[in-house]
Amino acid sequence: MHQPLVAISSDVREFDNYTWHAVPETYLKAAVEGAGVLPLIVPSFGSQLDIDGLLNGVDGLLITGSKSNVHPELYGHPPSAAHEPYDTARDATTLPMITAAIERGLPMLAICRGIQELNVALNGTLATEIQERDGILEHRAAPVDNQDTRFAIHQPIRVEPGSCLAEILGDEAIVKVNSLHRQAIDTLAENLVVEATAEDGTVEAVSVRGARAFAVGVQWHPEYWFDSDPVSARIFRAFGDAARQHAEARLHPIAAE
Repeated sequence: MHQPLVAISSDVREFDNYTWHAVPETYLKAAVEGAGVLPLIVPSFGSQLDIDGLLNGVDGLLITGSKSNVHPELYGHPPSAAHEPYDTARDATTLPMITAAIERGLPMLAICRGIQELNVALNGTLATEIQERDGILEHRAAPVDNQDTRFAIHQPIRVEPGSCLAEILGDEAIVKVNSLHRQAIDTLAENLVVEATAEDGTVEAVSVRGARAFAVGVQWHPEYWFDSDPVSARIFRAFGDAARQHAEARLHPIAAE
């Protein structure tokens, strides 16, 4: 079967005297090698894009992580230095893509910033600098330059029994992940279901309630170790399988019924 085409979000960055709409290679490699799909980088031009037309031609949506944060005005909070940096062009693109993907039953995997965008797109809220809250563990990356050290798998999370994630990961109730973030879900969107939590209660994974296809968000980074960590590999494999099922149904609708 051909590689399913999957839309992937992009960040807007300024360097080398150009404005770039870019995706880190770790996400692209995980999509190609871990999920077996062909990623299509979507430029962050917001309402200038034909989102419906785009999603009609793909078989999945991958929302990546990023250093930037969702602008707080989108969930009813005033902006502040604590919430920076922002990428409002990305916000204007990913949020409508997420809601449109859910409406049409398109497989979706949302990672790190992606799970936060998913929650905001469905009218949830976010908390920033969570490490300053009483009883909250340190979720930020280690302050080092070495990427393998920064993305080391170390944090245990509890997977909810009977959840979509439990089905993907098997009987493992506690797994370790590479969660590194300073923002997290605060008020959970009504249409989301908690799939996993950290020891301190921080939401680490969600799924879309009543979704017609795979629709999962994780706060950690399975793209970094997809080729060596079983938990990361299973998540990308499940996303890829869902994209292939969608492609088969789209290309051969009678046979899929």
